[in-house]
Amino acid sequence: MRLSAELIGNALSYINPLGERELLLRGHQITVIENMGTISKDVECIDFVDNRITVLGNFPKLPRVCTLLIGKNRLQQIQPTIAEQLPSLMNLMATDNKIKELADLDPLGKLQKLTSVHLMGNPVTSNEHYRLWIIWRCKNLHYLDCQRVTQAERTKAVESFGTEEEPTELAMQIMSKRSTTIDTSNGTDKSNSAGLTKLTGEEREKIKELLKNAKTLDEVARLQQMIESGKISI
Repeated sequence: MRLSAELIGNALSYINPLGERELLLRGHQITVIENMGTISKDVECIDFVDNRITVLGNFPKLPRVCTLLIGKNRLQQIQPTIAEQLPSLMNLMATDNKIKELADLDPLGKLQKLTSVHLMGNPVTSNEHYRLWIIWRCKNLHYLDCQRVTQAERTKAVESFGTEEEPTELAMQIMSKRSTTIDTSNGTDKSNSAGLTKLTGEEREKIKELLKNAKTLDEVARLQQMIESGKISI
């Protein structure tokens, strides 16, 4: 089902137990987030649980949204601009989705107010570096999968992955491995990696070489944006 302005306008809106104004959009088989510019400006929580969304993003700037419930979907990717779209996001519940690679979660690191993340039921949680990686990327995180983040974990994360300016070899390896396509075998969603198909063979090889020689996380992120846009500018 399409997330139309009409569907949003007819959706239930109420004050939830946390005192937030919540917009209820669960269980509509929504495949793509769109038309969110039509929601009420006082909405603080959006409930997308039990839909078919594959990409987290495509929001207008919603400065009041602090909680996002998007469990039981088909999430595989998060747009790099999510922090610009939801600058006040504090709580993300994205359990039971299809996120596979640690680097696919990196956009969460730009959410400066993010304190609580729940990702149980995603393939990525089986990665041996999962918990420390999220703690390293999300500097202000207090809870991950219902467990409090400890100072000992923060220290170990830095030991494992270094700093933003001087990441370890392990950190660079993780950053260079991310999903580039979306599995739509059980849905009708389109991939947001269309940019990859726009690149010529020569450009693809150039990107691979640049990723191999990247020295900082910023360089890797910049190259990823080039892949997504399909435009190479060196």
